Amino acid sequence: MQHKSTYGTLAVKTAVLVIAALLLFAPFLFQDVRALEVAARICIFIVLVASYDLLIGYTGIVSFAHTMFFGFGAYGAAIALRQMGPGWDAVLLGGLAGVLVSLVVATAVGLLSLRVKAIFFAMITLATASVALVLASQLSQFTGGEDGITYRAPDLFKTATKLMVDEDGKVVRLFGVKLNGKLAAYYFVFFTSLALFLLMLRVVAAPLGSVLKAIRENEARAEAIGYRVVAYRTFVFCLSAAVASLAGTVYAIWLKYTGPDTTLSFAIMIDILLMVVIGGMGTMWGAVVGAVLMVMAQYYLRDLMGAAAEATANIPLLPELLNPDRWLFWLGIIFILLVYFFPRGITGTVMQKGARS
Repeated sequence: MQHKSTYGTLAVKTAVLVIAALLLFAPFLFQDVRALEVAARICIFIVLVASYDLLIGYTGIVSFAHTMFFGFGAYGAAIALRQMGPGWDAVLLGGLAGVLVSLVVATAVGLLSLRVKAIFFAMITLATASVALVLASQLSQFTGGEDGITYRAPDLFKTATKLMVDEDGKVVRLFGVKLNGKLAAYYFVFFTSLALFLLMLRVVAAPLGSVLKAIRENEARAEAIGYRVVAYRTFVFCLSAAVASLAGTVYAIWLKYTGPDTTLSFAIMIDILLMVVIGGMGTMWGAVVGAVLMVMAQYYLRDLMGAAAEATANIPLLPELLNPDRWLFWLGIIFILLVYFFPRGITGTVMQKGARS
């Protein structure tokens, strides 16, 4: 059974390694601005979805406040960079402030609410996230209100920054790509995201991961064995919040803009939920697959439908159905089909099939 179960796992891990390689070399493989934006967004969302999977997939905690912690990290960095100027001290201070606020709020919500039934906890997190969204809109002198904040990132990440110059003082090109600040910014996003993802992989591989699964499967039995369930749940809630906050800080540095729509909105929370379900709950690899598919669909499904509509222009009704404005309708259909054919998410189902074959 053991050696058979590796087929599905091997297929999933190979796919994740391919995705990691594509993201690592993305600036050289896809040389346009939009592709780099997509790659950076995928990196951030892999971390965000993986940290949410720690809660929902490994511990069985349903929270709707994950984007709130993401927002704390982003606003921490944004406010610090605007007030203190584009220095690394502002990044560190803002990132640290975001993590501290996230930890305080997560501890408070966790200790007060994790004793109650799952649905009540979900409602409490939803209410807390709503308060954070309202405060971000109201406290406009700090947060810029609905308009958000624009600021400058550290000088290393400016497009005009030359990482390497030739004899003529021009920026060096490697495989046709300028070695400038934009490239440095992308690799900052990639390696920070990679470090955070590896940290979470380490957490779930450690004995702690087994305890979290025990709590998910049978809370009463875990308590009877001697594990302090509320303490473990609060700890994992805080860990997840801190990682989401750091992802927010990295995203804020990449975007050079932070507003309610880019960090705190419930649309992002729904995206995270969809990514977890598509990829597969209770597996870190699922976060990678789910984030890649969802972000790619958000950016490229409309283009694909536009091309399909043109190709089928002579066929009645089809061009109307494939109108790019209807991309959300098709995304919904794809999602329903994925849930139907991959009930445990793509990675979960592939691993299970591999175990059976």
